[in-house]
Amino acid sequence: MSILRVDLDHLENYLERLGDKAEAAARPAAQAAAQVLYDQVKRNVAAIPRKTGNLANSIYQVFSAQNSGPGVATYQVSWNKRKARHGYLVEFGHIQRYVTYVGRDGNFYTAVRPSMRGKPKPGRRASQAQKDAYYVLAPTPKQVAAQSFLRSAVSQSQAAADAAEQALIRSLNDA
Repeated sequence: MSILRVDLDHLENYLERLGDKAEAAARPAAQAAAQVLYDQVKRNVAAIPRKTGNLANSIYQVFSAQNSGPGVATYQVSWNKRKARHGYLVEFGHIQRYVTYVGRDGNFYTAVRPSMRGKPKPGRRASQAQKDAYYVLAPTPKQVAAQSFLRSAVSQSQAAADAAEQALIRSLNDA
């Protein structure tokens, strides 16, 4: 009977160091993936006819500390809903029920019935009947098609994964 003895201390130390490196490399890898998606979203928004530029200026990517932890890094790519409240309407499309016009300042406005001018406009949760009584109804509702700028960026998910992999390998080799 022969006994083979192998000292695995060096291997264990290497794997432990590699684990620490991999944990530290998670954030740069996640950022590389987020950058690919962010760039695609910016390209998608640039392809949409521009009215004010608020949507293009509202696109962001940010590290989410709340959704991250040891060895896990999360980035969010989206649009700032305060800067571009209409982003949801562009992304998902909508039905335009009311007459709109472009004001002197170049912004779009919903036409208000003459009898309602000076009165407070209906709140966000007002009934449809209250809104219909306040705004001028269009002769026929118009379906405004979606121009997906965020969801369509998912088509770059493989490129994002490749960028993350390259950043991970670079971080592991550099450290």
